[in-house]
Parts: sequence; structure tokens; C-alpha cells
Amino acid sequence: MLKKNEIRYCLDKMGEMFPDAHCELNHRNPFELVIAVSLSAQCTDVLVNKVTKDLFEKYRSPEDYLNVSLEELQQDIRSIGLYRNKAKNIQKLCRILLDEYNGEVPNTRDELVKLPGVGRKTANVVVSVAFGVPAIAVDTHVERVSKRLGFCRWKDTVLEVEQTLMKKVPEDEWSVTHHRMIFFGRYHCKAQNPQCPTCPLLELCREGKKRMKGEKRK
Repeated sequence: MLKKNEIRYCLDKMGEMFPDAHCELNHRNPFELVIAVSLSAQCTDVLVNKVTKDLFEKYRSPEDYLNVSLEELQQDIRSIGLYRNKAKNIQKLCRILLDEYNGEVPNTRDELVKLPGVGRKTANVVVSVAFGVPAIAVDTHVERVSKRLGFCRWKDTVLEVEQTLMKKVPEDEWSVTHHRMIFFGRYHCKAQNPQCPTCPLLELCREGKKRMKGEKRK
């Protein structure tokens, strides 16, 4: 695993590569962000944004989602994977927001994870992006980058990856690091065909060095 100064170098390089990294899910308020992140499970942000462009014009509040049938909501998000379950969870979530939170999205992770369809990753995104609370949301990109570079161990669970990053990254950098690691994984250290030959972190990356050795043998 990388040493503290090596991790610092990696974080700084990611910052240079993606200084404007941010949440790419379009939203105008915490409620829309909760809906968007819930829809993004096993789905790309690009597709979610295509769907929410019309969805967020039709549905502006929790009441709006409850004033239509489940079947109608399912049709509105049909192009998104797992749309049946997601539509069901959205309506359940909206009911809880109205019954328990006066229609407002709660601003703590503990409260958010109690909502249907909202897991720890989604809650971390919402508290960080919508409420400015330091958090590291470990999605597939953050997990992949962390393990390839050696920030954590290959066998670590998603929760263990998050806990390791929280220890190794200064708290005031958690949120920006989360976004930069996502951009790094989404646009550079891709799941397929990572850009190892041009990567400024190659010399520190255990996975990248293995890949390059393998390419040389071919």
C-alpha cells in the first residue's frame, strides 16, 4: 500500500488533472439530488440526466410523485435500469419525506440511509453536495482507483475503502477528493482500457505497472 506522502502526491496530481471535478448529476435542490442519485444506481450519469431533464419538469415536489400511479412513474423512468424498483422506492421515499420531514430532505447520513433506495453512497453524495458536509462516497470509480493505486487493499469492502480514505485524506478534502477520484476513474483510469501509458501516477500504481509489463510481453 502507498505511503502517506505517496498518497498526497496522487491526490495533488488528480487535482491538477481535474481541478473542476464536480457532481455531474443535474439537480436544482437537495430533493432532486436524492432522486437523481437514487436513479443512478447501476446506470450512467449521462442517462440519468437525459431522463431527469423531463422528469424534474413534471415532478417538482414529493407530492407530485405521489399524485400519479406507480405505473405512470415507471413509464417516465423506463429507460433506466431497475426502473420498476426505483419507481417504487421513489414513491415510498416521498411518502416518508412528507410524513416525517415536512417534505424536506434530511441533512444527516443516518437519517438519509433510512429512506427507501438510499444507501450509504447515496447519503454521502447528498450530505456532501447538497449540504456541504465532508464525506467520501465510494462508487465503482472511487473503489477501482483506490485499489489499483494501492490506497487500500484489494480485498477491502466498499465500507473499508471509505474508512481507509477517511483516515488517509484530510477531512477538509474529503468531498473534493471524492469528485476528483470519480473524474480520474471515469475519464482516465477507466475500467476498460485505462490510460496507463500517459498516466502521471504510473510509477506509483501497482496495477498500472503490471499492465505495462504485460503489454511489453505481447
